[in-house]
Amino acid sequence: MHITLLSGGMGGSRFAQGVLDAVTPADTITVVANTADDITLHGLRICPDLDTVMYTLSGGIDPVRGWGRVDETWNAKAELEAYGVEEAWFGLGDRDLATHLVRTSVLRSGAPLSTATARLCERWRPGGTSRSVQLLPMTDDIVETHIDTTIDGEARRIHFQEFWIRHRAEVPVHAVEVVGADRATAAPGVLEAIRDADVVLIPPSNPIVSVGPIISIGDIREALRSTEAPVVGVSPIIGGSAVRGMANQLLSGLGIDVSASGVARFHGSRTDDGILDGWLIDDSDAGEAASIEQAGLTVRVVPLWMSDPSKTRKLAADALDLARELSQR
Repeated sequence: MHITLLSGGMGGSRFAQGVLDAVTPADTITVVANTADDITLHGLRICPDLDTVMYTLSGGIDPVRGWGRVDETWNAKAELEAYGVEEAWFGLGDRDLATHLVRTSVLRSGAPLSTATARLCERWRPGGTSRSVQLLPMTDDIVETHIDTTIDGEARRIHFQEFWIRHRAEVPVHAVEVVGADRATAAPGVLEAIRDADVVLIPPSNPIVSVGPIISIGDIREALRSTEAPVVGVSPIIGGSAVRGMANQLLSGLGIDVSASGVARFHGSRTDDGILDGWLIDDSDAGEAASIEQAGLTVRVVPLWMSDPSKTRKLAADALDLARELSQR
C-alpha cells in the first residue's frame, strides 16, 4: 500500500507513528504536514508541525511533552528573556535551534521549504533506514493562521502561535483566517501522494488549525475530492471534548459543535462537497453514529485514546481496516 496522511503536530505525529507500526516494511507512507503554524521569530523560520512529525518518526521527540527535542535545554531562551526580548514568549530549545538555523539557511539560499525539509530529513530519516516514509510540507508558499480576538478590550488579529503559546488560548476566538491559502498551491509531490494513494488518512489533529489549513489550499482539496483512494478520518473529539490542545475554544468560537459529529460535518462527506468517506469515533460517542451516517459517512466505533503505543497501533489498524472495506465497495 501507499498511505498518505494529512497531519498536524502532536496528535497527527503520534497517529502517524501508529500507522508506521501497523503496516509492513513494503508499504510506503507520505505525511503531508500543516505549515500554517509556521512563524518567523528572531530571524528564523520555525515550522512546529513539520518538526514534530520529523522528530516523532525519527525517535528524537520529547516523549513527555510530545513536542521538541528529547533531552532539551533552554539556555538560549533564558538569555533572550534576560535581554528583555519580547519574542522570548516562544520557547526555542537549544538543540531545536539548530534545526531552525539549518532550515533558514536553506531558505535564504533561495530554495523552497520542500527542499529545506528534505535537507533536514537527510539527517533524521523518518521511519528509519529500512522504511519508506516521506515528509512533505503542504505548500512552499507562505501561509499563516491568524486569529481574530479581543485582548484587554481591544480587537486584534494575532498569529496562531501568539494565541496558543503567548495567550494560552485564553482569549476569545471571533474568526480564523488562513492567510495566503487562497493563493497557495501544493508543494511538489503532495498532489501525487494524494492522487496515487491507496489510502488517505486524516489523523485526530485539530480540525481548524491543523487539518483545516491543508484542505483550504485549492489544489489539495480538489485532489482529495477526486482521488480514487478512500479518505478516512479519526475524530479528535472524545466524549464531547478535545483530547488536548485548543480545539474546544476554536470550534465553539466559530459556532461549530464540539462533538465527533460536529467535526465530521465540518469536514463533510465526499458525496456532498466534503473530503471524507469514513469516520472513526470513540466508544463514548457511539450515540452519534447514526447522525454522522446520515451525513453520508461510513462510521466505525472504536477506542480512540492513543494512551500507549499498542493502542495507537490498534487505532491505526482500525482506520486502515475501514479504508480497505471502503475500497472493496
